Amino acid sequence: MKNKVLKGCFWIVFLISQVSYAQIQITNKKFSFGTTGRIGVGYSPNADGRTGRQLNLDNQGSLGGRMDQGDYVDFLPTFHFTPVVGGDSTKTTKIDVQTRLSFYSGGTFLGNVDTKSNRGMIIALPEAFVEARNIMGSDWDVWAGSRWLRYDDVHIADYFYFDDHSATGWGIRHKNTRFSMFFPAVIDTAASNSTPYSYTNIISGNKNLIYRQREVFVLEHTIPLKNNDLKFLAEFHNVDRSGRNSVEQYPSDHGWVLGAKLNTGLKTKIAGSFNQISLRYGSGIANGGDAGNTQTWRTYGAPDELTGKYRGAYSLTAVEHILLNLSNRWSLNAYAVYTQSKGGSDNDNKAIDYYKRNIFNKKSEFNTGVRATYYFNNWFHILSELHYAVRKDGTQDPASMMKLVLAPTLVPTAERSVWARPHIRFIAEVSRYNDQAMNSLYSPFLQQSGAKRFGTYLGVRTEWWIF
Repeated sequence: MKNKVLKGCFWIVFLISQVSYAQIQITNKKFSFGTTGRIGVGYSPNADGRTGRQLNLDNQGSLGGRMDQGDYVDFLPTFHFTPVVGGDSTKTTKIDVQTRLSFYSGGTFLGNVDTKSNRGMIIALPEAFVEARNIMGSDWDVWAGSRWLRYDDVHIADYFYFDDHSATGWGIRHKNTRFSMFFPAVIDTAASNSTPYSYTNIISGNKNLIYRQREVFVLEHTIPLKNNDLKFLAEFHNVDRSGRNSVEQYPSDHGWVLGAKLNTGLKTKIAGSFNQISLRYGSGIANGGDAGNTQTWRTYGAPDELTGKYRGAYSLTAVEHILLNLSNRWSLNAYAVYTQSKGGSDNDNKAIDYYKRNIFNKKSEFNTGVRATYYFNNWFHILSELHYAVRKDGTQDPASMMKLVLAPTLVPTAERSVWARPHIRFIAEVSRYNDQAMNSLYSPFLQQSGAKRFGTYLGVRTEWWIF
């Protein structure tokens, strides 16, 4: 009897699988797999424990050079669909279904993980979206999901400036005009300075955590010019008040952003040179970003003490980025970034935020750097960098750092280009801190080593991207 029941169950499952297969037949044959990453070993001879730590100033991310930045690996599996309607290949919609699996080091090195625990590794899914381009052969695109939607970056500082809209949302494009909506409120910001998204709702008689949405409306338009592209940016942010039946009472608030970016191609002996310059101003709750992030929804500073709003908050960011391919021997890549931000409080130093913390309400920072690439031959390049960073929090004295980098690099693709990857780099860095940075332990290195005038970093690391 038992065997008969098992056989009956088997045939039922088999028939269901056949019916399911008949209803959902997978015919797509196009699949791509991309990956980006940077991983290796670092060693700081004069730090406590000697484990390599980034030398850059705190609250500035990789501004100041990224070669000593922590490990990460991304995997990008993507399905590609190109259906043809009615046999007309000119009316083809290009459809991509893309995800991104991201792994970051939360401790020393990304590979230092055993089978019992993933401590030391951070796993994320920053992208999962569908995009349909040139719908039925038209000039219309549409997408929905969560994605890293960002464009030009200062690669040597890992700084995606001006139009980084990485979040969950949707968008449409017609030729050179884009409209998007983003909803970053799914991120609780109790660990940051941003206006809070979560509150405790007691409408049912029990305490329940509720999220209020931040709605970000983005309009972008690009004007192609002769050897130039001029891009305009406009954003409007809105966040509703917390519910009437909530424990915490947060007011509604809003903000806006305006900006322009000019991308100019430069004629040099070797093609690929350019100059990029941008200016962006954000007001109210749209006065982000900070800590090397440039998303405008990462609100900076504290709210007004009486209204609880960011009505007087602002942020101004200017970026200059240039690449010169001077010859088949030399390339120069330089940048400069200036940011000035203020929160909603009138205080120029510190103020109380929503979480009753006393945080800085005003800051200014300036970063500049240059990388010189010498092509010794096709497969051996010598990278050298010089960075300067200074940041002033509130009314404190400015903290500054100067960093010099030398990195002989193996390039297996044997390509004389600043974009050739993968790289295998032998890295030597030394930084000098001023008194304010040194005494306030204003870098990951100083927080581990204690107050020291000079920081050091030695490493062997690789960087790659394959799409």
